[in-house]
Amino acid sequence: MLEEALEHLVRGIVEHPDEVRVRARRLRNGRVLEVRVHPDDLGKVIGRNGRTAKALRTVMGAIAGGRYVRVDLLDLNEAR
Repeated sequence: MLEEALEHLVRGIVEHPDEVRVRARRLRNGRVLEVRVHPDDLGKVIGRNGRTAKALRTVMGAIAGGRYVRVDLLDLNEAR
């Protein structure tokens, strides 16, 4: 559910919504949501002074209901 919500939010921000990918990984203490976007859209997702990224992380934390969730923003070409 978290992945779908984050993908929906990010698709509304970017110019290349078909290239948005969200992948979840489990950690011992929670989850990591990796968001991959087109390189041209990375600045939009991060926002001025990181405000958009911070807002996305706040919303995801609220949806997670107190469980630990980390949101990583990457461009499509970035290897991890």
